[in-house]
Amino acid sequence: MSTDTAESPESTESDSVTEPAEGQAAEQVLETTGEVLLDVTAAAMTMVLEIRNQEDEPDKTALRVEVSGVSGVEYKYDLSFDDVASADDTYATYTIGELTVIVPENSIDLMRGSTLDLPSNPMQEGLVIRNPNRPNPLGDGMGDDLELTGEPADKVEQLLEMRINPALASHGGYARLVKVEDGAAHVLMGGGCQGCSMSAITLAEGIKSSILELIPEITEVIDATNHEEGENPFYA
Repeated sequence: MSTDTAESPESTESDSVTEPAEGQAAEQVLETTGEVLLDVTAAAMTMVLEIRNQEDEPDKTALRVEVSGVSGVEYKYDLSFDDVASADDTYATYTIGELTVIVPENSIDLMRGSTLDLPSNPMQEGLVIRNPNRPNPLGDGMGDDLELTGEPADKVEQLLEMRINPALASHGGYARLVKVEDGAAHVLMGGGCQGCSMSAITLAEGIKSSILELIPEITEVIDATNHEEGENPFYA
């Protein structure tokens, strides 16, 4: 079963869809037990239970949800039906109405606050996961074993030079510090990254989070990029 199709209960990978609910996410009135990491709308619940009830022992069958990878600035997911007893104490296990949901330990924080729903587009089949959590487009572990020294501006320059720009260089782009003022780092992107639709997201989700995490003196990152300019696409 995947978030792209509901024709089979078999486990498959699927890309996430983070789109506004537009009325699809109906208020959940079913009784819940435990922390709900992935909520399930009424419409999605109907579809999931219909598929689960085709299993040999539906009452002992849980919906297993795991983050299986990253695609750009979205997570990819693996949804499958599994025996409730297969979830050990490292799993998050909870119920919504008749449905038991199990989430492996490595996906708990990544799934928190998300919702399983039907697509807003009636022409789209299957299910979608609306997840407020995003992966770092520049990759995790960007600050591992990195020692930043000097004034806040020096630390930003070092982070850009040693970690961020090498990651952007493969796409023909770069990031540059304009100034640090009142705790705010003004950063712009250039080269192949500048004019691409992904550039604003990369700065907001990747560069911003890296700077704020690794340089506590910086309390804000301001995008100084003119995203209307540039030719070569980022993530071409």
